[in-house]
Amino acid sequence: MKQVILITGASTGIGNLTARALAAAGHTVYASMRDTLGRNAARVLELRDHAFARGVDIRGLELDVLSQASCDAAIATIVAEQGRLDVIVHNAGGLVTGPMEAFSPEEIKHVFDANVIGAQRVNKAALPVLRTQGSGLLLWVSSTTTRGGFPPFMGPYVAAKAAMDSIAVTMSYELTRFGIETTIVTPGAFTRGTAHFPNAGKPADTNTSAAYARYDGLMDQVGARLSALTPDDADPIAVADDIVRVVGLPAGQRPFRTVVDFINDGAEEVSLVAEKVRIDFAKRIGIDDLLAVQTAA
Repeated sequence: MKQVILITGASTGIGNLTARALAAAGHTVYASMRDTLGRNAARVLELRDHAFARGVDIRGLELDVLSQASCDAAIATIVAEQGRLDVIVHNAGGLVTGPMEAFSPEEIKHVFDANVIGAQRVNKAALPVLRTQGSGLLLWVSSTTTRGGFPPFMGPYVAAKAAMDSIAVTMSYELTRFGIETTIVTPGAFTRGTAHFPNAGKPADTNTSAAYARYDGLMDQVGARLSALTPDDADPIAVADDIVRVVGLPAGQRPFRTVVDFINDGAEEVSLVAEKVRIDFAKRIGIDDLLAVQTAA
């Protein structure tokens, strides 16, 4: 069934790949990003050309997750044009790397703003629409760092992803009675196919970073080892394909969490145990009806 889908952070990487894959599957896709008339104008044009050449429906949309006004305007545009909104793909965010000590509180707040609070702004704008409809899907792009192994020097990012993941779990209970589903898609590390690591932010405090010189080369070493562990066919398009699969499933049959990990960092094994614990605890406290939306027979 054709659905109206919003993807945040769709200018590059997994967000961009997902926008194209969902459009190819026949959906109407709003590929949102900030500064569509400035630095991302070329990205919007690329998507427009892609849509025209393939006869699919992708629309570049201005949306800055750091601004509630921008989120409100973006959702209003979608509803005005389509009359509904079926799926929100929470993908926006950014990686930072460096010694945890070197990050200022303000820099850490910015990471949380982009990776966590930004999703809340989108939800504040969009959930009234989904609740009124009595249907919808929140699909959160998380990270295996929330459940599996991960290297040092990614502290603010890892903490923000863990917070976002926790919020997704909390909201899943709070939305099922409105017919709104939750799926958390959990990608592992990809050493090729995205600019995630090359574009990572760094702390401004270079003096403190320099004090960690005894760790120089460690991240390169980790990167080389991750590359060695990564099979040749590992590609971030696998994440986009998994999102297309989940979106295409009937309401009530979508998985709560999926893992797309070619390196096997342990997240899948931990997730299986964690999901069993989550379900068992919900049953023990009598809220197991909140584990999934109720669909008509």
